[in-house]
Amino acid sequence: MNVTIVDYNSGNISSVINSFKEVAKNKVNIEVTSDLKKIKFSDKVVLPGQGSFKSCVDALNNINGLVDTLNEFAINNKKPLLGICVGLQMFADIGYEEIETKGLGWISGKVSKIDNQNGKLKLPHIGWNEINILKHSRIFKNIKNNSHMYFVHSYEFIPDDKSVISATTDYSTKIVCSVEKENIFGTQFHPEKSDAEGLKVIQNFLKL
Repeated sequence: MNVTIVDYNSGNISSVINSFKEVAKNKVNIEVTSDLKKIKFSDKVVLPGQGSFKSCVDALNNINGLVDTLNEFAINNKKPLLGICVGLQMFADIGYEEIETKGLGWISGKVSKIDNQNGKLKLPHIGWNEINILKHSRIFKNIKNNSHMYFVHSYEFIPDDKSVISATTDYSTKIVCSVEKENIFGTQFHPEKSDAEGLKVIQNFLKL
């Protein structure tokens, strides 16, 4: 099985790469590339994202044909794709970080700044927080409800269709921290930084 981690110059993704390789234990071929052909013929794709919504969308668009290849992979061919942090946020139609920016439009909704209750809560939301699993999700197999995951973000994804939400976390309001829609999976938390439970999420994705 070939799993591609898309490297599109969106910040440091070394911890994502290391975690996937650790879980794969040489049984799964992990490739880190922006080569369109390799992405197209992968069995699964991981879309990481660090930085702002706009900078990540711009970085995707800067690689000619990459967005079309990802659309073909996830939407037309319905192969499994996992978005992490801003990788998940880019599933939205639109994001409001820096300036209004068009997303991939895979899951209708928007990305807005977390309501920090007029400065009562610190932004970015950094650190460990409990997740509340709302529905059966294949990437949460053997993960207990209220497990702690690691977060670093100031913006949240608000999908129009609430049925895609697989887990939330409490920070000011109930923030979407994972989604599942058919073959598309996303986590707002960083599984690669979430110790054993995070590695289980990665393992579950690799085993799909």
